[in-house]
Amino acid sequence: MIELFHTSSESCSRQFTQRYSTSFSSAIRLLHDDLRQPIYNIYGFVRLADEIVDTFHHLDKPTLLANFKAETYASIERGLSLNPILHSFQLTVNQYNIDHALIEACFRSMEFDLSKRNYDEAGYKEYIYGSAEVVGLMCLYVFCEGDHSEYKKLEAPARSLGAAFQKVNFLRDLKADFEDLNRTYFPNTDLNKLTETSKKEIIEDIEADFKMAYEGILRLPIEAKFGVYTAYRYYKRLLKRLKTTPSTESA
Repeated sequence: MIELFHTSSESCSRQFTQRYSTSFSSAIRLLHDDLRQPIYNIYGFVRLADEIVDTFHHLDKPTLLANFKAETYASIERGLSLNPILHSFQLTVNQYNIDHALIEACFRSMEFDLSKRNYDEAGYKEYIYGSAEVVGLMCLYVFCEGDHSEYKKLEAPARSLGAAFQKVNFLRDLKADFEDLNRTYFPNTDLNKLTETSKKEIIEDIEADFKMAYEGILRLPIEAKFGVYTAYRYYKRLLKRLKTTPSTESA
């Protein structure tokens, strides 16, 4: 009966992903059958952690996140969690031997969201790494299926793709993050008077990430390439739209 628990838990991760992100879900469906569920498991975990810091404002978010973190590591250690999202995640972590340092970096960025309201250059890079780049790296563990040498070759482009996705999200959500959550992610940028010059610099940085990411996509295993490329194209189109949005509307 444990297989029924596995599949039921993974169904939760899949539904969680589909409900929260139609764009990523569309891209995941274009992966090879064997790769889809592990990626749903990773995304479901990250999305649930995000919900703790971004949504549950009426609750004790630091305690919720600390408990979630403790249960994450406990579930990986024992190979089981009664939380179906965490159970699915630990299945993928243990199957693909995902580096726990990536998980720790992810939690570090989630913890930043509980207290930090603006970032210098170093803090910005650390946040981007933990909130987005490590997600790409966890997925890369799945795509490479244990081939460590291939993973190392694709590590830098995978980080760039995750960074590009996150920076586009920041640019898209600039106004909401600033007004609703009192957060400013881009360093050395005054969101009270965002200029076209400042916006142009941000976009050029994102485009450089996309360029490096594309080189990596070309070298991905065929089972993963089309799905990842679809997500890449979605975010490239989104950036193109944001380019034409006046900076006064972004901030």
